[in-house]
Amino acid sequence: MSYTPEAAARLRAYVAYFRDLGVHEFYRWSEPAPQTQQTSAVIEQPVPSAPVPTPVPVAAATAPEIDDREPQPAQMLPPELREPPIPKLYSFDELVPLPTTTVPAADRAAAMKLIQDEIGDCTRCPLAYGGRRKIVFADGDPNATLMFVGEGPGADEDAQGLPFVGKAGQLLNNMITAMGIKREQVYIANIVKCRPPANRTPEYVEATTCSQFLIKQIDVVQPKVIVALGSTAATYLLGRKQALAGLRGTWHTARGAKVAVTYHPAFLLRDPRMKGEAWKDLQMVMRELGLKPPAKQ
Repeated sequence: MSYTPEAAARLRAYVAYFRDLGVHEFYRWSEPAPQTQQTSAVIEQPVPSAPVPTPVPVAAATAPEIDDREPQPAQMLPPELREPPIPKLYSFDELVPLPTTTVPAADRAAAMKLIQDEIGDCTRCPLAYGGRRKIVFADGDPNATLMFVGEGPGADEDAQGLPFVGKAGQLLNNMITAMGIKREQVYIANIVKCRPPANRTPEYVEATTCSQFLIKQIDVVQPKVIVALGSTAATYLLGRKQALAGLRGTWHTARGAKVAVTYHPAFLLRDPRMKGEAWKDLQMVMRELGLKPPAKQ
């Protein structure tokens, strides 16, 4: 089956919509049996009558057999659109032992600079060769009690070198403001620090290669609450691949912080109907941190 570029783009966006929800596997029933098309013969000339054949007994018709087998995994997408299988996942708590000491507040900015210097002009994973312009380290207050973790940089972030500065970033800013705080009071980072080509989902080797630096950042900040924005962030923070519906509305843990899972702002731009659900997740965070929305003017 061949796809036009327009059809492939629509299909890619459709699959991305479900991946944002944490749905990664697609199924279909087994291939239907080929059907032959019968056409009626057109009689142009009169045909002499033939003798009527002797009736032959016909076996009673049986009910059609119902296919009640389990649906089989379908290779419904072209290879370039299929998501590669993810090997065994490990949570951030399983990858590295928890720190036994706390970085003093006055030293945290310098500690972040050391991590950034360690990353350098990184070439550790394929994203370094996929058209990356800038490494997007993080943004915000290294002494924050609230941290947001997204998936990866987009085009605007790749150009500016800061996370969440495009349309999704504007929505995240509004979400933060609605919680009664400012963007400068939180810490924002991503699972990967380089833009995946065409904004695709980061692959396993890319996410796990970059995780070592995100773990160090979390250990320096030591936030009370981490908000995982979207399925990819939740998958690698928690070490399990599960639909967001099963992760939202309850607390998880990572690196000594409580973790709440909600929808990625980019997903909310595609489906604004889910903004109310995301607000419920943020309200849970607000109750935990004692935050109140700003007074209406």
